[in-house]
Amino acid sequence: METQFVLFPGRHHVLTRFQAGYLAAFPDATIIWAVTSANHANTKRNPVPFHRREAAIEQLSVLSGLRSLVVPIFDTAPTDRFAEVTLKNVTVATGITLTPQNTVVACSTPQVAALYQKLGFRIAGVEAEQSPEPERPWDVLLRLAAGDESWRELAHPATIDVFDRYQLTEAVRTVVNDPVVGDEGGLTPTRDYRTYAEAFADAAERKWNLVRAHVRPGRIVDIGCGAAAVLEKADNEPSLRESDLIGVEIARHLYDECVHKKAQGIFRNANVYFYRRNVLGGAIFPPRSVDTTLTFALTHEIWSYGEQWSSLRAFAQAIYDHTTPGGVWINSDVCGPDGKDRRVHLTLSAEDGQNPDTVRPQLADLPTTEVAEYVTGLSRRARLDQFAADYRFPVPYSRVGDTTVEMALGDAMDYLTRKDYPDNWLSETQEQFCGLEFADWKSLLTDIGFEIDPASRTTRNDWIVQNRLGPVASLSTVSGEAVEWPVTHVFLVARRPLNT
Repeated sequence: METQFVLFPGRHHVLTRFQAGYLAAFPDATIIWAVTSANHANTKRNPVPFHRREAAIEQLSVLSGLRSLVVPIFDTAPTDRFAEVTLKNVTVATGITLTPQNTVVACSTPQVAALYQKLGFRIAGVEAEQSPEPERPWDVLLRLAAGDESWRELAHPATIDVFDRYQLTEAVRTVVNDPVVGDEGGLTPTRDYRTYAEAFADAAERKWNLVRAHVRPGRIVDIGCGAAAVLEKADNEPSLRESDLIGVEIARHLYDECVHKKAQGIFRNANVYFYRRNVLGGAIFPPRSVDTTLTFALTHEIWSYGEQWSSLRAFAQAIYDHTTPGGVWINSDVCGPDGKDRRVHLTLSAEDGQNPDTVRPQLADLPTTEVAEYVTGLSRRARLDQFAADYRFPVPYSRVGDTTVEMALGDAMDYLTRKDYPDNWLSETQEQFCGLEFADWKSLLTDIGFEIDPASRTTRNDWIVQNRLGPVASLSTVSGEAVEWPVTHVFLVARRPLNT
C-alpha cells in the first residue's frame, strides 16, 4: 500500500532531531503537520504561538529535505471525534482528502492514535515504537524550562534557531514555571469569562468617569484590561487623541477579545496596543516610560493568586519604576474594612434555604452548573460553612448561637461580598477581598515612594448593603452593640514625585 501522506498531529512546540530522522524514512511522502491548539499561545500547555511553530517546521523541512504542509488546528471542546475534526481541517486547508489507503498517521500518544485507528488508519508510533524510548518534544521543552541546556542537544536546529532569533527561550521558561497562571492561560479555570467580560463592559462608563480627571496624557496603560472596555472610553476622549493606549491582559479569552476589537476597527486611535503578559512575571515596561497606569479590580487578584503582601509590594514597586516623574497610578478595587481584625458577631438567615448537617466536600469535582445549583439551595447561614470549606484562605469562626458566629470583621465581609455568586462560586472562593484595609494601602504606597492624592478614599457600595447584606445578615460587637456596615471599596490616586 503506497504511503502518499504522513499525517503528523501534535502541538509541535519543540521539534526534535529524532523526529527529523524518523520522518526521513518516508522520503516519497508529503508530511502534513497538523498543529493542534494553533489558536493558543503563552499558556503552560501551549507556550509558543503558532506562527513560530510553523516557522520551525518549515525550516526543518528545508534542512531535512522533507516535503511538508502545515495546517493549523484550532482548539475545540473535548470530543472523541477530534481525529475526524483534524482530517476535515486538513481537507479545507489543503484540498487533500486523507484516507486509510493513502495516509499513515505518525503519533506517539496512545489515546490520540486510537482515534485514528478506529477510523482505519495505520499508525507509526514515532517515539513510542523505539526501545529505549527517546525523549519526546514535551520532555525537551521541560528541560528548557528547568534551565537544563541539554535541551539543545535533543532539539532540532530549526527549533533552536527560531527560539534564539525570537528570544523564546526565556519567554517559555517564564510561562511554564509561572506559579500563578493556569495551564490554559487564566488565573483560575473555573471563571466564566463571558460573564466576567460582560460585567466589566457594563461598568466601563462608571469606571472611566471615576478616573478621567486624574489621567495624565501620554502613555496610558490599563493593566488587567479585561476586554478593553475602559480603553474604549479613553479612545473617545479628544484630549487623549495623541496618547498611546495600551492594554495588558493575562487571560487568553479576554486578550483574544481585545485583539479582535482592534481588528474590527473599534478604536479610532491608531496607537492602541495589547500585550499578553503576567504582571507578576517581572517588569513589562521600561523605567520611567508610563504616564498613567490604570488598574481596576486587579490588586486583590495579585494578592490572592500570588504570595499576598510580597507579590502586591513587588507589583506596586514595578508600577513605581515604570512611572514617569509626575506620572500617576490610579487603582480601584475592593478593600477590607478599617479594623479588619477586630472580632464581631455575624448573624445570618437560616430560613432562606437548606441547612445540611455537614458541608459538601470536593465541590471542585462537580460540573459548574451542579455547583451553582447546590450553593443556590443553601441558606445564607449554611452557605458560610460551605464558603469556609471551599475558601483558599483560613476563615476561623466559632458558633455563638443557631444563626450567629464570632469572627474577624474582615473575614465576615469576605464571605458577605461573595455569598451571592453561586455561578462563579469556585472562582470567587479563590480570592480574598479584604486582605488590606485603607491604612495598609497608604503605608505600602508611601513606603515605595508614591505621594497619595487627596482624592484617594474608601467607599461603601450601598446597593450591596441594601439588597444583599441588610435583608439576610447583621453585624454586632461581641458585647452586642450594632456595627454599621463597613467600607467595601478603595480608590487610590498615587503619584510619583517630580523630583524622583
